[in-house]
Amino acid sequence: MASPLLRSRSALRVVLGPQTRQRSLCANRPRNRSLFNFFRKSTKPAQEKPVPLLTEDNLFHPFSKSPFPAIRARGEAIQSLAKCPVCASGHCSTHVHTKSQPLAVKFECPDCGFPTHCSQEHWVADQEHKNYCSRLREVNEDDHDLRSGRKFHELEMPGPQAYEEAISFANWDVFWYTRGFTSMDTERSRRHASKILTYPLTIGSILHQNSGLTLSNQRVTPEGSRSLAALRTTLHVPPGAPDTEEAGAAKPQMRIFILGARAESSLPPHVWEQLCMLFPSCHFHLFFIGPQVSLPRPANSPPPKPPNESVTKEDTIINQSATENLSTTHASDIVKQREEDKPVYVPNVYEPPTPAPIARLKRTRSSVELYGVPSYTVPYTPQLTITGLQANYAEVHAQFQDTFDPYTDAFFLFSPGFGFPSPNSVSELDGKPYLQIASPTEWGPVVPALLATRCAIYVTGFSPADVERDIRSIETAPDVAGEFEWVITPGENAFGSEKWEVADFDPRVMVKTNWGVWGIRGKGREVRERSSFSLF
Repeated sequence: MASPLLRSRSALRVVLGPQTRQRSLCANRPRNRSLFNFFRKSTKPAQEKPVPLLTEDNLFHPFSKSPFPAIRARGEAIQSLAKCPVCASGHCSTHVHTKSQPLAVKFECPDCGFPTHCSQEHWVADQEHKNYCSRLREVNEDDHDLRSGRKFHELEMPGPQAYEEAISFANWDVFWYTRGFTSMDTERSRRHASKILTYPLTIGSILHQNSGLTLSNQRVTPEGSRSLAALRTTLHVPPGAPDTEEAGAAKPQMRIFILGARAESSLPPHVWEQLCMLFPSCHFHLFFIGPQVSLPRPANSPPPKPPNESVTKEDTIINQSATENLSTTHASDIVKQREEDKPVYVPNVYEPPTPAPIARLKRTRSSVELYGVPSYTVPYTPQLTITGLQANYAEVHAQFQDTFDPYTDAFFLFSPGFGFPSPNSVSELDGKPYLQIASPTEWGPVVPALLATRCAIYVTGFSPADVERDIRSIETAPDVAGEFEWVITPGENAFGSEKWEVADFDPRVMVKTNWGVWGIRGKGREVRERSSFSLF
């Protein structure tokens, strides 16, 4: 006799019929992709490309009429700081105020967009303005282009270099070509790319064995040749061996100390990774040390504001996020308040402003317990580790002083301002401010300590006058003058930035980052052993 379960199954087959059973079997069978499915068009909608806010033929705007709040704020800062050059010259007698005090610049030049004079009358009378007006217009258009929202192909970084392909350091053009960068079709692309790459390329072009600084062109001294040879034994492999990452497994780590770091500490790590691409077999550890070093944003902080939105829209977004995120921590509330209180633009008055906090990466960790100062460490790749210490170098020198080695360590000081007067220290003898190279609160105790390590010290300047001012200062500074020998003679840096930087306190003052470079190290002293037998 059939069981009740079998009877129910047979009754179900009769009710469903053969077609239904066949459909159910097909539904349970795994689906196979047909060969012709590869040729079918995707049903997903194509992602729309972002439309730039400004086109290439619409980059020029007077500062007061710029669509970007940061540029409008910069125009206001220039108007509050800069003085009319015609008033200051004292040659004009058409206005009574020229004899008393120069007026602030309120009139925007229609050709460059910068506030340059107190009135249109003085703008017409100034015959010198035409000599630098084209540069100011160039800066105006570059700043608007950076905020235009277009895709910057010139800032796309290439990957590792094949070991059989040599890199040339003759100039920017040859380097970009031999390194495999995207073609720089315009002068504006060159300026953008050179500004962001000038820091890692200045280091790489000095230390690389294919450097354009040699004994033959008298940029490297015999002492400098020995110093660079020591570093290159770590940076490169023996002749004939493949310069690959595997070849550097047993090599010591190369440490680069960047002192007084400011803007260079805020560069994205993938830009500094280009330094590793020049030395595939070397492992780098970069130390950014200085009171203006950028630290990562706190873990609970909100993302940065979009740079191209208006102030009112930004305030709306902040208010909405504050309403939605009711469970934020006290630390994140403090960060939000700081973001709201932060000005749109900070003028670069004599001392560059501290860069904004950098992005916190996945492997970012705090190093406060190790160094005793606000600091962080990021093991970005197996070849690159970055550490930032927000402190004067004199505060942390004791932790490194017994570990320096001229074969693995080098110092870089980007525009340190040795020859500028100190804003903090004043001489007790005459009441005048010290030069920063001699100031006890700036470079006074630092440079003698660096010379004692016998490691090479490389310094850059933003103009010929800046390089000359720094060199004159070290030749007279106490504990520095007579205690060093030249490694690289002063001269132009082939990998300086090609973008003009305009001073807010005077638009006539324009410089280029890392225009020149020179290097020194502590003077060596030969020790001769005296004979044990002597008449005297």
